[in-house]
Amino acid sequence: MIRNVAVHLDLELGGATNLVFGIAAAQGAAIRAENLEFSTAALAVDELIDTHGSRLHVADAEPGRLSVDYRLEVEGRAEPAPTDRLDLIRYLRPSRYCESDSLTPMARQTFSGLSGHALLTSVVDWVSSHLTYVSGSSEPTDGAVQTLADRRGVCRDYAHLVIALLRALDIPARMVAVYAPGLSPMDFHAVVEAHIDGQWWLVDATRLAPRQSMLRISTGRDAADVAFLTNHGSDLTLLTMEVLAVVDELPYDDGEQPVQLG
Repeated sequence: MIRNVAVHLDLELGGATNLVFGIAAAQGAAIRAENLEFSTAALAVDELIDTHGSRLHVADAEPGRLSVDYRLEVEGRAEPAPTDRLDLIRYLRPSRYCESDSLTPMARQTFSGLSGHALLTSVVDWVSSHLTYVSGSSEPTDGAVQTLADRRGVCRDYAHLVIALLRALDIPARMVAVYAPGLSPMDFHAVVEAHIDGQWWLVDATRLAPRQSMLRISTGRDAADVAFLTNHGSDLTLLTMEVLAVVDELPYDDGEQPVQLG
């Protein structure tokens, strides 16, 4: 499997700004070629390794226009994510956008009597059938509880609700930002890893792209941990965002087969 990724961002910075980009493939990918360029050649960029091998690129930029271009070619699949006992604690706790404590009574009543992969499949199917995917329908501050009330959202909203329900049912779950060949319209994509029987399993209630060719960017509790861009010090305007992710042969995904992210 050969996957190619390209990202182009145009930013207008209102003042001196600290920028953190989360657009590079996470550690573990079999990278054949990779290039990250900024329109300001003198910009000093540091790479920091976050949890689970997420690669963050940090820079202090001056006011004005800034363009970013990232290109990547990956061959093969990464090894499945290892299990860490601390992760099994961290990803059972409620978080900013995944209020699992608020959803526990509803989750226990709705999914009573299920366990393991049957429970995971049931939660994903339930979210898939009870939400409608509507671009621009949610606010950046919306969490799983609001998504459940609205019954609509985008990929991050689907992921937040799946994560919150799974945590409420004592299944560790976390959000993963990925490149997703086959996604339409193309964008950064948010999916879920759930821990069952000693392994992390990949699920996506939107079912908008095959899971087998997805490529990990970053991993965390919810959207607050996997943002493709954060800024401090000044406001910015995102003028252009173009994302491309393709694979040499797009796999078929029936949505039911257990899949691990690679």
